[in-house]
Amino acid sequence: MKLGRSISITAITLSAALAIPPLLAAQDSQDRNQSKFVTFDVPGAGTGSGQGTFAGTINPAGVVAGAYSDTSGVNHGFLRSPDGAITTFDAPGAGTGAGQGTFPVSNDVSRSVTGYYLDASNVYHGFVRALDGTITTFDAPHAGAGTYQGTFPVAINPSGAIAGVYHDTDDVIHGFLRTPDGSFTEFDAPGADTSPGLGTIVAGVDGITPAGVIAGFYVDSSGVAHGYLRAPDGGFTTFDVSGAGTGPGQGTFNENIGVTATTTGWYIDSGGALHAFLRTPKGAITKFDAPNAGTGAGQGTSAGGITPAGVIACAFSDANNVYHGCVRARDGAISEFNVPGAGTGPGQGTIPSVINPAGVITGSYADANNVFHGFLRIP
Repeated sequence: MKLGRSISITAITLSAALAIPPLLAAQDSQDRNQSKFVTFDVPGAGTGSGQGTFAGTINPAGVVAGAYSDTSGVNHGFLRSPDGAITTFDAPGAGTGAGQGTFPVSNDVSRSVTGYYLDASNVYHGFVRALDGTITTFDAPHAGAGTYQGTFPVAINPSGAIAGVYHDTDDVIHGFLRTPDGSFTEFDAPGADTSPGLGTIVAGVDGITPAGVIAGFYVDSSGVAHGYLRAPDGGFTTFDVSGAGTGPGQGTFNENIGVTATTTGWYIDSGGALHAFLRTPKGAITKFDAPNAGTGAGQGTSAGGITPAGVIACAFSDANNVYHGCVRARDGAISEFNVPGAGTGPGQGTIPSVINPAGVITGSYADANNVFHGFLRIP
């Protein structure tokens, strides 16, 4: 698993890195800052390497959504309520082969969940699950129907508007907005390349504000990423973080947007290292790194969601390629943390996903056997 998102996204699915385990043996403990950790596994989650529970998103009420990978490598969706009760589900039409199945990505205050599923022909389709369990499936109008093409919803706001991307028949990536009535608007950021595997990417989980501002990044003809904001009227603002590299796979990755349109993400420098950033609605950018982040290629710090109070969830990879969580306070102070039970080998460790307005962080950790488990960090 890489820290950060791959530019060639035949799987924003992969960027979400979902495989979500059970709640069978919840355990509480305290980190050095006296924060409480709750770990959980979804019943039915596999216990083999690369299997388990992947907690991907948490709404303001504390409901966690994600996916779990079973013993056959098939993925299924789940919801975990604040009292620990878990509900599992599958999107209609989801495939039952290894690597196929259902991948929830984002949930809103009404407990609606959006995500995508991979069918038996390895084509991706979108879905939205209502509070009563009703699941509606959909495809962007110009989504391809070839292997690993299709529709990838990645963010939902309180009104039920869904943002995401689709891969067309030429494997070019485009953004879309789906309104609650099912209408679609497809879009491309200015400067986005139209070569296979490149194009316009929408930020996952927290990619659309209540007002309908969409955040993301686009990849140009040189394979360099640039940040963007798309206003409700369709206007674009693009930007680059100073210090971002200008080579293929480098650049600015705008990955989350808060309710005030403050965005967070990371940039990859000319040496391939990751650094986190915060951008205000007026365009002021603050860069930061976790104190113990590695500085080699593929190492470094990435920023996740941001609360209305300005607290940021972040993650970093150290010099030994082990993952750790971090929290950046509004004043810039950074606290690092590890979930009890997280492995300490390369590719293992603590991988935060998002933070809700109350400051509760959810994510997953990989243990010493490379099995994934869900966690909550409660401040």
